[in-house]
Amino acid sequence: MFKGSYVALITPFKDGQIDEKKLQELVEWHIAERTNGLVPMGTTGESATLSYEEHYKAIDIVVKQTKKRVPVIAGAGSNSTREAIEMTTEAARLGVDAVLTVNPYYNKPTQEGMKAHFGAIAKASTVPLVLYNIPGRSAVALTVDTIVALAEKHQNIVAVKESTGSMDVTSEIIARLGKKFSVISGDDSLTLPLMSVGAIGVISVVANLVPRAVSEMVAAVMDGDWVKARDLHLKLFPLIKAMFIETNPQPVKAAMQHVGIIDNDDMRLPMIQVSAATRAQVIAAVKEFGVKPAQAAGK
Repeated sequence: MFKGSYVALITPFKDGQIDEKKLQELVEWHIAERTNGLVPMGTTGESATLSYEEHYKAIDIVVKQTKKRVPVIAGAGSNSTREAIEMTTEAARLGVDAVLTVNPYYNKPTQEGMKAHFGAIAKASTVPLVLYNIPGRSAVALTVDTIVALAEKHQNIVAVKESTGSMDVTSEIIARLGKKFSVISGDDSLTLPLMSVGAIGVISVVANLVPRAVSEMVAAVMDGDWVKARDLHLKLFPLIKAMFIETNPQPVKAAMQHVGIIDNDDMRLPMIQVSAATRAQVIAAVKEFGVKPAQAAGK
């Protein structure tokens, strides 16, 4: 289910609220552009600043618009185990194919605490779980030993979005768990390297802007065409770097607004629009890649 290029969907806003029509258009556009799966309400979707009602609304819109044409993995994590279970239960009720559940942030649990946290979610969940190992945001990292223990104990913990930036972590997970557990790249710039040691795809930020290019790169790896994959990786690389000049999703929203994919690059505070200097760098990278204005979803 998790092979290929999945997009970590942005959340479009209009007058301070979720722009339902634009979100529906984005779903249609991504499917047309050969995105293999959709991930609403992750980091890129600004889930941290949306209310629970908005969180569920965004998931519901994406699930209904997708109509099972591609899988939907919804963000449903929390640093409170009880809240994570409630969010997972509701996401499953709304019809997602799996949930993405992040390391408990801020309260910094031990490895044993994280085993208990994810274990409780797994026991309560009726859909598969994808762990989200992103210590740069959560302040704690799942160790390989913990990931292995969780995967071996809970059959519905089936994958990890690997965002530690470590090739060694991916290599060791795959060496120890093999094909019964999946590693998905959580870093656009590392997708090709991680797939070279066995990762099966990516949950991508830059795919919000150039979904077909990311999908083609991942497909080239799966087809064994490493020359094509490397060429696409090297073409994408400057654009990827530009997407992280400031905190994600600020730059990618600026880029999408510039080419007309979304109508504005509004953010939820404390996230703000990029600085003028960053915007200039983002636009330069967009032009260098060859993303043309008016390549807009729904237009």
